[in-house]
Amino acid sequence: MNIDYRLAFELAPIGLALSRNRTMVDCNRHLCEMFGASSEQLIGQSFQVLYPSVGEFERTGARIAPLLNRHGTYADDRIMKRFDGRFKGDTFWCHVTGRALNQAAPHEAGIWTFEDLSAHRPVKAELTAREREVATLLMDGLTSKEIGRLLNISHRTVEIFRARLMKKYQASNTGDLVHKLMSG
Repeated sequence: MNIDYRLAFELAPIGLALSRNRTMVDCNRHLCEMFGASSEQLIGQSFQVLYPSVGEFERTGARIAPLLNRHGTYADDRIMKRFDGRFKGDTFWCHVTGRALNQAAPHEAGIWTFEDLSAHRPVKAELTAREREVATLLMDGLTSKEIGRLLNISHRTVEIFRARLMKKYQASNTGDLVHKLMSG
């Protein structure tokens, strides 16, 4: 049996992108549909266009580089932004997984998968960039001190953002907040 790998890439039931230095060099149809764009609009673009803010793109890249360097892979749930189409600018929860092709230079080249989680985890509140980052890391089970170290802010500042998230999601405690974030 002869497998057409290009066709398999193109028709995969998950968004796929190949990258060089955090720029998309190829992407499949599912990724384009998810972000409301054509491949011509995305190929050659920095992944930054899929993030709600430049700061989130930069901080995420800095946070994942050591993990990609150490393990060769990385995965998380994060809030992304629709690029174009009728939902242009809308934010949504997305599960992102990546593999560095060269662990010594993790952003040099990689393959990334994107899974839209909005069907079972809608973004229910308007969140600031920092609130989105803190929410993502809380869902990963990190403490305020660990989040503070990763984001290069004090744990007390993290607690302020956590309190804002709790208010926006009407959560009674951190466990309730994480549950509400995960269930939408």
